[in-house]
Amino acid sequence: MEVHRRAVQEKEGEEKVSLLKDLGVPAFKAGGMPAIDLQKYSLFVGGLVKEERHFSWQELLDMPKNRVNCRLTSVSGWSVRADWEGIRWHDFLKQILMDAKANHVRFTSVGGGYSTSVSFKDLENPRVLLAYTVDESPIEAEYGGPLRMVIPNLWGYKSCKWVGQIEFVDQDEGGYWEDRGYTRSGMIEPGVTFDINTKTRRPIQGGEVTEF
Repeated sequence: MEVHRRAVQEKEGEEKVSLLKDLGVPAFKAGGMPAIDLQKYSLFVGGLVKEERHFSWQELLDMPKNRVNCRLTSVSGWSVRADWEGIRWHDFLKQILMDAKANHVRFTSVGGGYSTSVSFKDLENPRVLLAYTVDESPIEAEYGGPLRMVIPNLWGYKSCKWVGQIEFVDQDEGGYWEDRGYTRSGMIEPGVTFDINTKTRRPIQGGEVTEF
């Protein structure tokens, strides 16, 4: 139904919306939603690296693009499955010369309003992505566009939106939600979640949600 509705929108000349907006996925704007001009956008990479880097939007688009089908699962009680497109974390790392002391990564939104840190181990998941489209549509700003992390094995608050800085560090750190009481690990716990795709409540076993 969602795909059909978007096809009708395109045919009638309406603005195409992403699957996330079509499904009514909640949009959280913790730390404030920054205004981002893609012509001026630059992704900064620093911290414990041999050389700091700045990547323009076009340079990011020129990197190998992959599609990953996975879920984002929110600690607030919902989960959504989608085809996310962007740069695999594993491929992105090929652009960076890291210091051997680094073991965590701090992700910060444009403007610095939001941050979170993730361990190297959690980022080893092959479905971790720097995503800029979802089901072939640009990710809208309210959902973290133009560039957001997709880390399906952790609660959604670890998937930083509006990514502007990626810094390699040598310890676990707090962040926007972690400093307000959320766990630093972000591990998805067993329980029940609302599957937005099917509009049903489903049990989850803990860890990445792959059972539906």
